[in-house]
Amino acid sequence: MLVLLHGLASNLTRWSELVAHTSLKAGWDILRPDLRGHGASLDRRRVGMDEWCADLAALLEAERAPRAVVVGHCLGANVAVEFARRRPDEVAGLVLVEPMPREALRGSLRAAARLWPLLLSAAWLVRALNALGVHRRRVARLDLVELDRQTRAAMSEGASETLVRRYASPWIDLRTTPTGAYLQSLMAVSRGLPDLAAIRVPVLALLSTGGALSDPSRTERLLRALPSCRIMQLSSEHWIPTEQPEAMRRAIEEWCAGVAAPALGARP
Repeated sequence: MLVLLHGLASNLTRWSELVAHTSLKAGWDILRPDLRGHGASLDRRRVGMDEWCADLAALLEAERAPRAVVVGHCLGANVAVEFARRRPDEVAGLVLVEPMPREALRGSLRAAARLWPLLLSAAWLVRALNALGVHRRRVARLDLVELDRQTRAAMSEGASETLVRRYASPWIDLRTTPTGAYLQSLMAVSRGLPDLAAIRVPVLALLSTGGALSDPSRTERLLRALPSCRIMQLSSEHWIPTEQPEAMRRAIEEWCAGVAAPALGARP
């Protein structure tokens, strides 16, 4: 079983391109859920690591999958690490695409980490209003396949600033994500990763060479605490699935075939 977890203000369409083209479909069951509070899993109550990890455990139980390889991008990578810490027997391996250690955050995410108490207060207020029925009646749908296509076209014409403008703007993110879920997701990212030395499963980490939202050198140093981790750097700012989809796909396929499949007893 391969589980794909999307990032902050994202949804399951983040992985549509990978699922459409990967050779892993021949030998793996692949799941790509919407994290609670995102996409079709609309939820205006409390969301966070407790809820996401419980949801993932319930999903694996429903699918009768005793162990899985969990792939995550950004927030999804942090969720994957936390799930492996809490339920080590249910994880055969991790693929962390641009994980977000608190110590390495930059830009808006670093500011969010510093404003954590304010985010907490704002999230409580929004959830209280939601409980009273005060919330947006419609949240715009985010199709990352189409957004990636448009962004790549713009970048091919030299509009490199398009990437950050489209993928790192809180105002754009809030168009497609409920406010409460967005604030709580920011809080989850800004709290960083658990003790990496406690993660005993094999790990593949795909890191950007750029530093739009995190410091790549510092992230790599922090990931060295993982007992069994292969680190690869890809030329990108942060959005590896958008900027380097083929390189990401090949790296995941090769690692799953060489490392994760034997651990699961699956055919390579």
